[in-house]
Amino acid sequence: MLKIEELIIPRTATVLETMKKLDETGQRILFIAPEGRLEAVVTDGDIRKFFLRGGTLEAPVAEAANFRPISLPVSDRGRARAELQRHGIDALPILDRRGVITDIVFACGVDVDNRKRVDIPVVMMAGGLGTRLYPYTKILPKPLIPVGERPISELIIDRFREFGCHRFTMVVNYKKGMIKSYFGDLEKDYALDFVDETRFMGTGGGLCLLKGRMDSPFFFTNCDTLLDLDFGDLYEKHRERGNLITMVCAFKHFTVPYGVVELGEDGGIAAMREKPELNFLTNTGVYVVEPRVVEEMQDGESIGFPDVIDRYRAAGERVGVYPINESAWMDMGQMEELEKMRRRLEQHT
Repeated sequence: MLKIEELIIPRTATVLETMKKLDETGQRILFIAPEGRLEAVVTDGDIRKFFLRGGTLEAPVAEAANFRPISLPVSDRGRARAELQRHGIDALPILDRRGVITDIVFACGVDVDNRKRVDIPVVMMAGGLGTRLYPYTKILPKPLIPVGERPISELIIDRFREFGCHRFTMVVNYKKGMIKSYFGDLEKDYALDFVDETRFMGTGGGLCLLKGRMDSPFFFTNCDTLLDLDFGDLYEKHRERGNLITMVCAFKHFTVPYGVVELGEDGGIAAMREKPELNFLTNTGVYVVEPRVVEEMQDGESIGFPDVIDRYRAAGERVGVYPINESAWMDMGQMEELEKMRRRLEQHT
């Protein structure tokens, strides 16, 4: 069980340190509370908005925090469920007369669903060879690689179903008969269509096969990525900003396990850094896409979707980013990540 002190962070902590602590605690909220007295809260959503305003990882978390937090006095703790529902928040601090946090009521603990509903189509690219997962994919196509007792593609569909999506399309190629057979025998409460790719066209090229079929914005996803995010909020932000495409990106923090040496022009040492830390945004392979993109695809062109995005960026179109924490992204596209994903899913069941 978490202790309150584990969820408290100093206002001088950097945004990067705050993100690391959010990952460590597994919660979506931390508190700025010197000597236990509540001053502010910071959530993963607050950090996301901060980055979209141009904030940096090195900035103090106070610049991203909410200094007008919602709370309840101990005497009104019985109203916690209603307040969580009314404000659509994940957690509610309970304060004594001095403003000290004595308890925290979490939405999950009182069975409150604060997720935003969205019902738009979902397109899954499921036709690749899955070479990074060889030799598994010599036997099974990547969408049917099991994570625990169920294939990854079914788990991805379930995530979208939780938010109200019920129309799915899979672009298939490699071992497509096995994929169609599995989902054909599955009892399901959603519509699933298949589009056959007769030759490998890349993660973007296959979209040309959907011309005339997409009449609304849609989620576009790889078949090896599970995201723990509010897809309704993702779609809402996409619409608010008027984006043609919105890319979901995860912050990655990586420490080089060696001392790094920069070579000078004369063959000497220009600089030395011991185990430097790198921070960067990584494309998760999940997007919100406007239907115009499908209609403007060139028939038969082999192209990756990031290259499609670059094409629109160069033309001045609005392409946005929806940042998430590293812990919200599970990628089984690499062999070493597959077991990590399986363990994380077992912890949540």
